[in-house]
Amino acid sequence: MKPAILLALLVSTSLLAQTAAPKAPAPAAKAKGPTIPADAQWHDVTSWGVEGRGWGDQERLRWFDRLPAKAEKTVTPAVWGLSRDSAGMMVRFKTNANTIYCRYDLLKANLAMPAMPATGVSGLDLYARDAEGKWRWVACPKPDKQHVEAVMISGLAPGEHEFAAYLPLYNGIEKLEIGVPADAKFEGLAPREKPIVFYGTSITHGANASRPGMVHTAILGRHLDRPVINIGFSGNGKMDAAVGDLINELDPAVIVIDCLPNMGPADVTAKCVPLVKQLRSKHATTPIILVEDRRNTNSWITPAKAKFHDDNHAALKTAYEQLKKEKVANLHYIGGDALYGTDAEGSNDASHGTDLGFLRQAEIFEPVLRKALK
Repeated sequence: MKPAILLALLVSTSLLAQTAAPKAPAPAAKAKGPTIPADAQWHDVTSWGVEGRGWGDQERLRWFDRLPAKAEKTVTPAVWGLSRDSAGMMVRFKTNANTIYCRYDLLKANLAMPAMPATGVSGLDLYARDAEGKWRWVACPKPDKQHVEAVMISGLAPGEHEFAAYLPLYNGIEKLEIGVPADAKFEGLAPREKPIVFYGTSITHGANASRPGMVHTAILGRHLDRPVINIGFSGNGKMDAAVGDLINELDPAVIVIDCLPNMGPADVTAKCVPLVKQLRSKHATTPIILVEDRRNTNSWITPAKAKFHDDNHAALKTAYEQLKKEKVANLHYIGGDALYGTDAEGSNDASHGTDLGFLRQAEIFEPVLRKALK
């Protein structure tokens, strides 16, 4: 290359290097959503009560604990720790507000789990009745810290509506307030009586629902328009007599025993009949429903799991038949083969329900519950 041409190229490159690169356009300002006004009126839900909080007249260590304080001395440490979660609790209210706010403090900093989002573990899930009186979903803000303060929904249709807010499934609540604009009417609705009591495992507890309103116990509460008490304990629903003693202090419309996912056939044989008789000692005519464990959704290709379910189901069926022979009345039975459906699509970890699995489970429970409630 000739010296003159080389020099020209070097000068040109130097000039280009000194030329400032064009600036990237500034990012557009993020649109702000509705904010909570300083004059919002706030209502502490403890002033009128929440459904799903049994033993309401007994001392609590925390207001939103599921079990009374005395249970710490009678149930296992694991059950006691899990009872601090607010699973199954639901607060109802009426308002003509066009916007609804919430603020609450969570017990635990862990807001989500590997297979379950923060909305399910720690969220507050809002429903409302439509013009036909049916419950329909409205909103569920995603919590991102232990203190949650959020606009749940804005732009609501004019008029007064009845709302229900489901509390977190796998976290506890320290304090919960519902807010509305300063000029709105607001009425807290007292908890209804004669709940359906569900005693079970992590599935009853709510794993892995995306929102608190999507566990089958909550779905059934809406479909049947009944209050629900959820005493599901993750990994620890084992037909314990200590839990039976606590259930015997309640006034339930129906008692559902759904503990098999945490039990083996020998445990079912040893504990099912005594638990039912224990409950019958205080609830002579209350319907009791026994539920087989759901089949793991991959048990179709894992023979050991399939056999375990076969044996577990057989043990519960034998206990049920024994109770019937002994003239224990008003017993009902739900099979487990299709609780999540039969296409292996009802779970995201083979064991726990997704929203689809919970919906399918509720559809199987519902006719049995309707019959029991007649």
